[in-house]
Amino acid sequence: MSKFQYHQFPYMSDNYGVLVHSAETGETACIDAGDAPAYEAALKEKGWTLTHILITHHHGDHTAGLTALKQSTGAKAIGPAQLSSSIDGLDSNVNDGDTFDFAGCEVKVIHTPGHTTDMMNFYFPSEGVVFTGDTLFTLGCGRVFEGDMAMMWSSLEKLVALPADTVVYSSHEYTQANAAFALSVDPDNAALKARAAKVDELRAAGEATVPTTLAEELETNPFVRPADAAIRAHLGMAGASDAEVFAEIRTRKDNF
Repeated sequence: MSKFQYHQFPYMSDNYGVLVHSAETGETACIDAGDAPAYEAALKEKGWTLTHILITHHHGDHTAGLTALKQSTGAKAIGPAQLSSSIDGLDSNVNDGDTFDFAGCEVKVIHTPGHTTDMMNFYFPSEGVVFTGDTLFTLGCGRVFEGDMAMMWSSLEKLVALPADTVVYSSHEYTQANAAFALSVDPDNAALKARAAKVDELRAAGEATVPTTLAEELETNPFVRPADAAIRAHLGMAGASDAEVFAEIRTRKDNF
């Protein structure tokens, strides 16, 4: 049984924020802080008091509201060691393998460079929940900006090594576009076809497609399945390495 309550909410055009609340201690963490008013409205709606801000990476749609949110709540901000652009307002810095406590629960930091070099993901092992920022998306993965393809694949390998029933909260609603692309490189995957249809239904109803589970991604997300024989055959890359197949898939997505 979950120790925490989770509240996901949209902000900007396609971002998601998440509040993680402990009824036992009264502590509340939020993931990223791209839009202070949106976070403040979510806190007010739930009646929760923010105590922790967990920042995944430096991009403005994840950090622009950090200073204002700290001022309005007094929360402490935890975020990446400076491996890329600096982030104003962090109270403590974390890197790969670090752990910290939130409401009596251990949080493990997983460094997943690729989209940015400072990308940190937050894994709650006792909860079976991971917050993947812009690294692993539902049916997709982040665009590679500051790292390289091999770096991004290595980062995804860290995430897919987590238990298959891990719940994955990512930071954007990109799933419909991701599904269309996934079908272009894995066209005969029956599970993917069914999932793409479900995604269309959810979005038509204005519902979120996040979170997902690693099990679902391992069955249908081509970015974490470069070893799949059908994908390799479709791409004509039967003898390539997983990293090479991943790079081809990501490059195709960039131009899709």
